[in-house]
Amino acid sequence: MPETYTFSDPIVTLLGDWSAGINLCSVLLRLAMAFIFSAIIGCERANKRHAAGLRTFILVSFSSCIAMLLDEYFALTIGSHLTIISAAAVIGIAVISSNTILYSSKNQIKGLTTSVALWSCCLLGLTAGSGLYMVSLVCFVAILSCLSLLPRAESILKNRSNHFEIHLELKNKNNLQDFVTTLRQLGLKIDDIESNPAYHSSGLSVYSISLTITGKELKKYKEHREIIDALSTLDYVYYIEEMN
Repeated sequence: MPETYTFSDPIVTLLGDWSAGINLCSVLLRLAMAFIFSAIIGCERANKRHAAGLRTFILVSFSSCIAMLLDEYFALTIGSHLTIISAAAVIGIAVISSNTILYSSKNQIKGLTTSVALWSCCLLGLTAGSGLYMVSLVCFVAILSCLSLLPRAESILKNRSNHFEIHLELKNKNNLQDFVTTLRQLGLKIDDIESNPAYHSSGLSVYSISLTITGKELKKYKEHREIIDALSTLDYVYYIEEMN
């Protein structure tokens, strides 16, 4: 006989057996958890002015929770063990969240984190709907921490990396060779350079450039912001910034 494992939810132990079954009180509790957790995550996204905000995150988590509750109800009433509605919810949210990923005029990918957060919030709703209260709580804390606490650490790591990408606007396309020469003199290696067609009618020459820091002094002392600030002082540079 294969060994089986059972999971005892601490919150179920605290609340009582009623919270483990499908009844009015447990259903309301699960829906409330999905609503509250997703609302907090949605507020974090909305506060940073992302396309998917408070209402979107609530609806994603809430609908996923309902899908899991329906699957559990059908399992109890007709003996169905196929989580068809929950699977459909995951697929549907994956399709919807993928539409939040966009490419900006600077060839930057926008909305990837929000897309993954929506999908994660869908799974959060499923865990709440299945009565895994402690798992839902841990998932909520993990998702919120990733969105609100880790960006600062990620920014520090990126700023100390030897690889970065810049958005460059030159006053004239003939200045590109001068700019390339300056980069090499500073100890920067060009990995890739791409002209941006979105700005052709502006009169500017716009490029996306991937760089690697090869100079020992730059590796040891300089951050990306300092390098970009120095490059922005060149007469022929109209605008320059690091791409995220």
